[in-house]
Amino acid sequence: MSAEARLEMLTRINRAVGGEAKPFNRRPVEPSVRAVQELSSQFEEFAAEYHAYVRRTSEDQVPAVIQELLALRGSIRVVIPVDLAGSLLPAGLPVTRDEGLSTATLTSMQAVVTTCALAIAETGTVVLDHGPGQGRRALTLVPDHHLCIVRERQVVDSVPEAVAHLQASIAAGRPLTWISGPSATSDIELSRVEGVHGPRVLDILLVKDVTPTAP
Repeated sequence: MSAEARLEMLTRINRAVGGEAKPFNRRPVEPSVRAVQELSSQFEEFAAEYHAYVRRTSEDQVPAVIQELLALRGSIRVVIPVDLAGSLLPAGLPVTRDEGLSTATLTSMQAVVTTCALAIAETGTVVLDHGPGQGRRALTLVPDHHLCIVRERQVVDSVPEAVAHLQASIAAGRPLTWISGPSATSDIELSRVEGVHGPRVLDILLVKDVTPTAP
């Protein structure tokens, strides 16, 4: 349903119950004043509460940490978005770039490595808008192990701030995937099961921003 159709429907409902259609003025979202380090620390803590593993690292150590985590999880068959920068990957790592892979081929893959659009401190959530380095939606839902690269400067304070940052993606009609820990569900006895609707393992590389040196 388009935004115009939704507005028309709500306006008719409001008139039918005797109300007057009044314009809704949303208060602009104020950018966070918290320091980057404070935001990234809260994101790390809250993401861990959702059973994600967060590993802090520097930009130059990203390839080594990726190799370490893939080995730790036993992930050998690795798929990546077609436009993921090769500099992020360990030298000589055998990977399959997603150039329209079939579902059967994706199912055979054990891990996927992507970047993200942003992350949210107050919820420990990673958001993908499936732009550069993120791949299509199926790519991050089918393999059992998702290794996601998040840079500290991408961590925003709140959900409203995240939505404000994502306006261009929303206007372009791009899908958004919100990830709070590995895929999990519970049965009627509240027994938690991971990996039913997506990756069973979520590893997050939280990359420290490089501070420019003074001239």
